[in-house]
Amino acid sequence: MSTMNRKLMESITDKMFDRSEIECLIREFYALLGEQTAHGKAVPGLDRGKFRSVLHHAFDITDDIIMDGVFRTFDKDNDGYLSVREWIAGLSVFLRGTLDEKIKYCFTVYDLNNDGYISRDEMFHFLKNSLTSQPNEEDPDEGIMDLLEMTLKKMDHDHDGKLSLMDFITAVKEENLLLEAFGQCLPDLTKCFLIRAFIPSLFTSATRKTVFFTSLRS
Repeated sequence: MSTMNRKLMESITDKMFDRSEIECLIREFYALLGEQTAHGKAVPGLDRGKFRSVLHHAFDITDDIIMDGVFRTFDKDNDGYLSVREWIAGLSVFLRGTLDEKIKYCFTVYDLNNDGYISRDEMFHFLKNSLTSQPNEEDPDEGIMDLLEMTLKKMDHDHDGKLSLMDFITAVKEENLLLEAFGQCLPDLTKCFLIRAFIPSLFTSATRKTVFFTSLRS
């Protein structure tokens, strides 16, 4: 590791990753960034396209709108690029966050216009994307609207026709399966082998592999 990266690693602390894992994540970040700078053109960080590729191929997240939402939660300064610090902080929640952290993360992904609510229109969009319409179905939107009303009945605790963060927290605390009610935006832990392909340096020994997989499931 270069002197610059060593100093960077020493300056980054994270409650979910140890020092060796942070080192691996820094290396992977610059490996991905290197692909963008192969032609000698410097960029300020990891761009949206490369990050979407990581989400798609490593974590099996494929919905375009959700991938953009995940990028938005990582990109704290809204400059259109991920710095190495944003990369590590985002992955900390994405891979090993507490339930409270993941609730806030998922809510932010689903809040497309960042107004502090998941609106009926936003819910309709996500539910429509998650359902497969039948060829002989006369009005596929009718079934989606029925599902939307059931969702609001289950999650809209203050009955204002939209979901606030508090509504979302209350619903998920009552039923954890509602965490990704509007589409996958966290890694599928039944497909943990994808993470090995994403960060191979985290699996340089059988012990590291065991520790990492165990922590993912905790």
